Amino acid sequence: MSEPLRVLFCIGINQNFFDLPKDRIGMVWTAFAGMLAEMEDMDGVDVLGNMDDDAHMVGPSAGWPWTCYVLADVRDQATVKAACNLFRTTMVGDEGHALWRYATIEARIGRALTIRPDVKVD
Repeated sequence: MSEPLRVLFCIGINQNFFDLPKDRIGMVWTAFAGMLAEMEDMDGVDVLGNMDDDAHMVGPSAGWPWTCYVLADVRDQATVKAACNLFRTTMVGDEGHALWRYATIEARIGRALTIRPDVKVD
């Protein structure tokens, strides 16, 4: 079996969220929490941790710095794609909008950082 991919899911909250009246943002957070739980429960996804930067990142983010991050070991690229697709399939409220109306995701794929045994460290 091959090593899992180390994936940093970078998530931004977009302007549509900030345009909502305060009494309607709860439906987005409910959907977002459901999406995170579904990602954690996906076969082939081992969530290692997450980080929310909402205290220092105020307003929409369409790129770095992102609003929040999820670090996971993921079986393969097809599973990374399926995790990102949750933003298309997770519905928000009952108005027929998916989560991607309010947030965006980008996956950075790499590997766990390890020191090779053939590298001498003094």
